[in-house]
Amino acid sequence: MQMIRKVFRFFLGLWLFSLGLTLLYRWVPIPFTPLMFIRLMEESQEGQAHRWYRDWVPLEQISPHLIQAAVATEDQYFMEHHGFDFEALQRAYRRNQKGNKRMLGGSTISQQTAKNIFLWPARNYLRKGLEAYFTVTIELLWSKRRIMEVYLNSIEMGPGIYGAEAASQAYFHKSAEDLSKRQAALLVAAFPNPRQRNPGQPSPYLQRRASKIQRLMRQIGPVHLDQHESSTGPQSLR
Repeated sequence: MQMIRKVFRFFLGLWLFSLGLTLLYRWVPIPFTPLMFIRLMEESQEGQAHRWYRDWVPLEQISPHLIQAAVATEDQYFMEHHGFDFEALQRAYRRNQKGNKRMLGGSTISQQTAKNIFLWPARNYLRKGLEAYFTVTIELLWSKRRIMEVYLNSIEMGPGIYGAEAASQAYFHKSAEDLSKRQAALLVAAFPNPRQRNPGQPSPYLQRRASKIQRLMRQIGPVHLDQHESSTGPQSLR
């Protein structure tokens, strides 16, 4: 019985800690993520100089074009769902079952944010379970604006480059709030493989992908993060 109490207290403590951390991150900039730590360890093991470029900026200082490009490409029902897009998961499952070389994911921006901020890169049931837990938690405790702000300030956008401001400065030598539609589309086009793709010197493939993203941006229209609006339905980039 005593052992059960200890186990219960242990997991209760973990749960309270996770809630406290999530509440703290509702207001303060996230200083570090597990992926940043892993990248630093990888560089140390390979004898490389540490590269870490990041400059947290409020959402008001990020171009609406980048927000629009991210929603159009990554999660067109971002303003409608509560963390999970089950239709996108079904589409990805059916596509992957057909044996496509490039596996598709159905993760929403909320899921990606939870993964980036709280968890390590891995593919197992424990990680997926924790991802679901943190996704529900941030959807309950954060606004959609805050989720987007954290997402665009923490996502990996190149070797040692994290967040929209650092990426904008590195690739286009300008602030994130001054990004054009094309530049925003190029940044998002590199999201699936940011360490191998350079939006500042885009390959023909990246140029084509960015053009598709711009078409999707026109189709979904402006993204209003302060209110829930109906969606015209998901359009496919792939």
